[in-house]
Amino acid sequence: MATRDILKTLQAEHDELRSLFEEMEATTDRATKKRADLLLKIKAGLLPHAKWEEQVFYPAFAERADRDGLKTHAEAVEEHRAVEKTVMPDVHAADFGTPQFAGRVKVFGEMIDHHATEEETTMFKMARRLFTAKERSELDVAYEEWKASPAAAAAVAAAEGETGVKAVVRKITRRA
Repeated sequence: MATRDILKTLQAEHDELRSLFEEMEATTDRATKKRADLLLKIKAGLLPHAKWEEQVFYPAFAERADRDGLKTHAEAVEEHRAVEKTVMPDVHAADFGTPQFAGRVKVFGEMIDHHATEEETTMFKMARRLFTAKERSELDVAYEEWKASPAAAAAVAAAEGETGVKAVVRKITRRA
C-alpha cells in the first residue's frame, strides 16, 4: 500500500483543478450550462483545499520555516487573498455566456496554475524537509477527515457567501 502524503494529495488536487480550467478554456460563450457546471466543480475542489491550507498547513509550515520559507508562506497567503477577494467575485459577476466571463476565468485559471506551481516547486520542496514522512501522512489523514467535517462545510459556505456578496455588489456598481 502506498504511503499517504499530504503533499501528494495537494499536488493531485492541483492537477485536477488544472484539468478543469483547461476544460473551461475550451468552452464557447454558448456553453453557459457547461461553464456553470465546471465553475461549480472548480469551487468544490478549490475551496476546501484553500481553506485547509490557510487554517492548518500554512500555519504549520510557518512555525517551522526559516526566512525564505516565511517569504514563501507570505506569498502563498497573498495569492489566496487575491483569488478569494478579487478574482472569484469578478468571475461570478460576469454572465457565463460572455467574453468577459471567458477572460476572467482564464485569469483565474492562470493564477491558480501559477500558485500551484509555486507551491509545488518551492513550498512543497521545503515542506519535505520540515515535516517527516509520518507527519505528512498524519496531515493527509487529518485533511481527509477535515473535508468531511462541519468545520469544512462552514469554511466553504463562508467563502462562497463572501464571494457571492462581492459579485452582486460588483454587478450593481458596474450598471450604475
